[in-house]
Amino acid sequence: MIVTKKKPIEEILKALENSSRIFIIGCGDCAATCESGGEKEILEMKALLESSGKTVTGWAIPDSPCIASQTKLHFAKNKKAVDDSDAFLVLACGLGAQSVLENDRNKRPVYIGCDTVFGSILDASGRGFFERCAMCGECVLNITGGICPVARCAKSLLNGPCGGSNKGKCEVDKNNDCAWILIYNRLKELNKLDGLKNIKPAKDHSKATRPRQVVLGQAE
Repeated sequence: MIVTKKKPIEEILKALENSSRIFIIGCGDCAATCESGGEKEILEMKALLESSGKTVTGWAIPDSPCIASQTKLHFAKNKKAVDDSDAFLVLACGLGAQSVLENDRNKRPVYIGCDTVFGSILDASGRGFFERCAMCGECVLNITGGICPVARCAKSLLNGPCGGSNKGKCEVDKNNDCAWILIYNRLKELNKLDGLKNIKPAKDHSKATRPRQVVLGQAE
């Protein structure tokens, strides 16, 4: 799940100041779940843009606009409205916006109405979003009991706590559990505490050099 939040309308209008005919694209997956790019948010944005003198030629909600085939499908389904527009406003993550850019043959301006915040898991209530993975390219979950210290430790420490935790809470943010206390307790449950004696080397940051890519069927 990629967490997004709505940008202030003033920032959106500033970006759109040289565009008058807007096609809005939302996201039926992550942004809809985050209440930043579903049908309700698109209709609210449509009303705001129209009250500011813009023309909304149409709108669409691909399940995942970051997937090229879905973006192209909705371009085709809404061809007239898309052709009548002079810009896109994307209510999705930055991946969705850039997918729209790369799959529009006419290369119209693409503007984004959301800020991309982090990758998360979604709790059972459907209302809580929690960062659990830093997407670092070198996963250590097998040796930390399935709990990521890179994402969940404020200092991304790989070899135990910093010494500043107090009563199981992080010294940087006392609302957060110390990741290494969680890891210790989990490894204790698994009877794998001996693994903590193995010093882990520094992260190989070359594995997170950007931009990253994977093409299935090709050698890395």
